[in-house]
Amino acid sequence: MPHVFFLWNDSLIDYIARHGITQEEFEEVVLDSSEVQMSRSSGRPIVFGETSTGKYIACVFEYLDRDTIVPVTAFEVN
Repeated sequence: MPHVFFLWNDSLIDYIARHGITQEEFEEVVLDSSEVQMSRSSGRPIVFGETSTGKYIACVFEYLDRDTIVPVTAFEVN
């Protein structure tokens, strides 16, 4: 994935933290992904990947424009 800007705010950071995911882990997985899929439940883009901390997570987001990603949620996948 090319360089992108992540549009974070405190509410989004707190929301994914409640799922045990950090902002850094989210960005790491999104930037390292080779395939963007569509979430079956929301229809939004979703990527899956392993973090450097060893978690396998799903990251859901929206494209604000071609260079800007707005995180929606993230969660650990078993």
